[in-house]
Amino acid sequence: MAAVNNNLEEMSKRLSKYIDSNRFYHTQGVRYMCSALAMAHGADIVKAETAGLLHDCAKCLSDTKKIKICDKNGIEITDVERNNPFLLHAKVGAYIAKEKYGIRDEEILSAIRYHTTGRPGMLLLEQIVFIADYIEPRRNKSKWLPEIRLAAFRDLDECCYLILKDMLIYLRSKSGEIDGNTQKAYTFYEEVHDDRRD
Repeated sequence: MAAVNNNLEEMSKRLSKYIDSNRFYHTQGVRYMCSALAMAHGADIVKAETAGLLHDCAKCLSDTKKIKICDKNGIEITDVERNNPFLLHAKVGAYIAKEKYGIRDEEILSAIRYHTTGRPGMLLLEQIVFIADYIEPRRNKSKWLPEIRLAAFRDLDECCYLILKDMLIYLRSKSGEIDGNTQKAYTFYEEVHDDRRD
């Protein structure tokens, strides 16, 4: 297992210089939720906090900068991402976490990479960061949040299903483009949900 730079407070101070105050406040909420979910589900707490802290480290970069980093470093950009460059902050965030914050643990990097879109069959840490980003205490836009928050501490697969369902309803109502990973993730977790009901 790759060593984790667990000097979280030092990383937190450094991060605060590169993201705005609202994003930093959100990040601390996600970090908190990641640690709580890690305790509840038996994940590594330091890894969870680290991934939560750095999940949005590229969020405040301009779209032009995100695309430039991807092009320069061979990071694939899908058509949906090129049309919606804000989605690239997850991929670019994993790159920055590795290159600028010294994170070498692939579980942490993957959790950052998929925290926005999700993916089929997410690993435990990936699920934790994906969920924590959606339910952190300042989030209040989804009417399903009370149900989703309860599921987060009871059943991670069911919680992922509920979040992905909510995301797709929202995106379709706004006629937004849907990332391929998000649609595939929803199909995967919908099958898990349906299998349990049979």
